[in-house]
Amino acid sequence: MFELLSPRTPLARRHSARSGIAATMVVILLLAARTGFAPPNINDLKLPLPQLFKRGGGQLTETGHAPAGPGGMCILPTGETIVSCHQFFVPRYRVMKLDRLGQWQPFPNLEMNTRGSGAPVVLDSVLGVANDARGVVWMLDNGRRSETQPKLVAWDTRKDELHRVISILAVKPTSFLQNLVLDPAGHTIYISDPADGVSSAIVVVDLQTGLSRRVLQGHYSVRRDPNVAIELDGRRLEVRRPDGGIATPLSGVSPIAIDRKGEWLYYGPRNGAQLFKVRTALLRQQDIAPTSLQSQVVGVSPKPICESMVIDGKGRIYFGDISRGSIDYVTPDEGYLNLRLLIKDPRIIWPGGLVIGPGGKLQFFSNQLNRTPFFNSGKDITSPPFYLFEARPLPAPRFGF
Repeated sequence: MFELLSPRTPLARRHSARSGIAATMVVILLLAARTGFAPPNINDLKLPLPQLFKRGGGQLTETGHAPAGPGGMCILPTGETIVSCHQFFVPRYRVMKLDRLGQWQPFPNLEMNTRGSGAPVVLDSVLGVANDARGVVWMLDNGRRSETQPKLVAWDTRKDELHRVISILAVKPTSFLQNLVLDPAGHTIYISDPADGVSSAIVVVDLQTGLSRRVLQGHYSVRRDPNVAIELDGRRLEVRRPDGGIATPLSGVSPIAIDRKGEWLYYGPRNGAQLFKVRTALLRQQDIAPTSLQSQVVGVSPKPICESMVIDGKGRIYFGDISRGSIDYVTPDEGYLNLRLLIKDPRIIWPGGLVIGPGGKLQFFSNQLNRTPFFNSGKDITSPPFYLFEARPLPAPRFGF
């Protein structure tokens, strides 16, 4: 998620959860100020320049409070909510479910959320979560809390049993696997890996073989833009390095989404002002040359600094705007030219987890990630609750400024 993470070493695997994160942060801070790259000429991308940010409308409803700072979210066909608990908060449980009685419970069970429990599969540090129409929940465990092997863990909620575990081998020492989307056909999972912001990539997992591949690694569409920084709470988001210097944490590809037909994968760097897309058929083509794949990347629209986005049934793309504390969108009706405001509220602090729920509502959370100790010299200045919201995913009238 941030600029650089510690290598996976046998020694690191023996560290405690807190020690693992501390070691990771040291390397992040040492390398966070690394010089960036020269972004491509925007005219070469044929990408429309952002228009004046226009005011939209939308109704925001508070639906609950997450038990800890959330990292990802999905909504089951039953309407139950699953959230991953972001590792930067060092939560007791990795994933939790809001059951039908309104109570939060470790998901899928206590044993899989407890180190040393003896369970065949134990979750380490889950961020991305997604579910299919059958109620199978896929959890993306990046392994960075205890330096364990990254993996996908699938749980069948209807049968209440483990569905599958897939080790992800297509990673770098700096990998920080963050978000995932399921191909509607059910044969592929796509993962965003911001890594160090430079060796960022999309990871393609073939569910039939269990094999994973890194694609578009280092391409400008997945790399961080050193000129795009986050400003929150009246100041630029920064971290203090061990040597006392100040660095700006920059992230590569993070938000990722797929259209309803599964034909296009949409993505972009968190620290970037452009949204891109590429055909999924090309991503699944194992023998495609890297240069051939890169040549097929298409610029789509402007985007805010964000870690989460979702596409609705009408092709409108919604973003969790971190800097503005809002939900923004672009629409095909305008050729994706204008970045518009759907809703803004002071309770929206570092929005994420955007999904279209079973009832057609846009759902997301506020996790206050900028107030964690990582960004505040070791001090936790978060102010719970961590809100869960839903909003009507309808853009304002075209000229309703």
